[in-house]
Amino acid sequence: MQHFPIFLSVKDQTIVLVGGGEAALAKLRLLTKTEARIVVYATDPHADLVRLAAEGKIKLLNREFDYGDARGARLVYAATEDELVDARIVAIAHDDGVLANVVDNLALSDFITPAIVDRDPVAVAIGTEGAAPVLARAIKADLEERLPSNLGMLARIGKAFRHAADVLPMGRKRRDFWADYYFNEGPHVAARGEDALNDTLGALLDKHIMSGEEAGRVDLVGAGPGDPELLTLKARKALDKADVVIYDRLVAPEILELARREAIMINAGKEGFGASTAQDDINAMIVEHALDGHHVVRLKAGDPTVFGRLDEEIEAIEAAGIAYSIVPGITAASAAVAQIGQSLTKRERNASVRLLTGHDMKGFCDHDWRTLARDGEVAAIYMGKRAARFVQGRLLMHGASPETPVTIIENASRADSRVIATTLGELEPTMTTAGLKGPAITFYGLAPRHAAEAIQSISRKEASQ
Repeated sequence: MQHFPIFLSVKDQTIVLVGGGEAALAKLRLLTKTEARIVVYATDPHADLVRLAAEGKIKLLNREFDYGDARGARLVYAATEDELVDARIVAIAHDDGVLANVVDNLALSDFITPAIVDRDPVAVAIGTEGAAPVLARAIKADLEERLPSNLGMLARIGKAFRHAADVLPMGRKRRDFWADYYFNEGPHVAARGEDALNDTLGALLDKHIMSGEEAGRVDLVGAGPGDPELLTLKARKALDKADVVIYDRLVAPEILELARREAIMINAGKEGFGASTAQDDINAMIVEHALDGHHVVRLKAGDPTVFGRLDEEIEAIEAAGIAYSIVPGITAASAAVAQIGQSLTKRERNASVRLLTGHDMKGFCDHDWRTLARDGEVAAIYMGKRAARFVQGRLLMHGASPETPVTIIENASRADSRVIATTLGELEPTMTTAGLKGPAITFYGLAPRHAAEAIQSISRKEASQ
């Protein structure tokens, strides 16, 4: 990010605009919405500039911009549409220590003005650092349609009421009051005007003052395989409400960014508390924060019901008498198999699929390896790096063909994903030499679609000869 987005206070401050043509007028349409003093320098001003000056909306000086004219200004805009003149304006602004913007010239500008969706006092700024103005305008148009026209009035009335709402304690109780106003009661009465909104706020505040403390709760949420676009809407809503997020090491950073900024973020993965975090300690953290009245999100990579130690956490939550819900996520096997263009089951190939974990190898010897070794069987092995040699040996020992396709997918669904196609006979040393660093899932019995089609084509050709 080359440009850091901020909202600059310009009330009663001076903003200088240099230019008298269409570019200057376009910029003024935005600047005149502010509470700043607008001073325009133009040797040949457009008639609309003269009109704005007559209406008292700007101060128009019919002369060139010169050294000393930027002194005391908050910002300077150069809009002469002449690059040499604009460069001189920037130099003059810098001489007085003022930031300057040149319309449609990113290289000369100290700052950029984003596309803005105006619902005063609510403002949404959209910037692309000059890379895609068309995209910024498209996003603006989309937001203009989505945000109701009375949103500004709701925010303005709410802002005036903030001091009264301070009687509610900080945190969840106060946040619930404002959520009730902005998303439930407020929009319903906004059409009746500001007086109705004021009455609604008073009644709503009394209701929340009299209500008791809400008990804490826990959402056991699946974060999916890593791609933020594969996060479910329900998971997104849970993150938005969470007071505390207890997350696994494998949850993608882009998904953690979706949590509320005020939320307490606790890394319960192997890198968060030294060598490892015991499951009992994780259970205790969940219960402790929920008993404190917090909305806790236990965020797990993939789906919490698949190798997620879910039952142990539910047992601890139920023992403490805490309400909870489970929000499923897209499991890594689903994302990975889609990535290689295959399906987990296929008619006339396999009517079932086996999900295994190589992380906990207790009881591994008791698996029905003989059945899995038959032609056409499919298995998805989670966290299988450590168990690769054992799986390979067991399957070969029970008669599986060394040519059985095996596919390893590292960081499934993510931008840095890798797909490694091999065979059972070459699973090791392939797994070791690949130098996998991210989470990996191994498919036994599946090859990437194009590779599988190529093998089938060769087999058909050999059979016909």
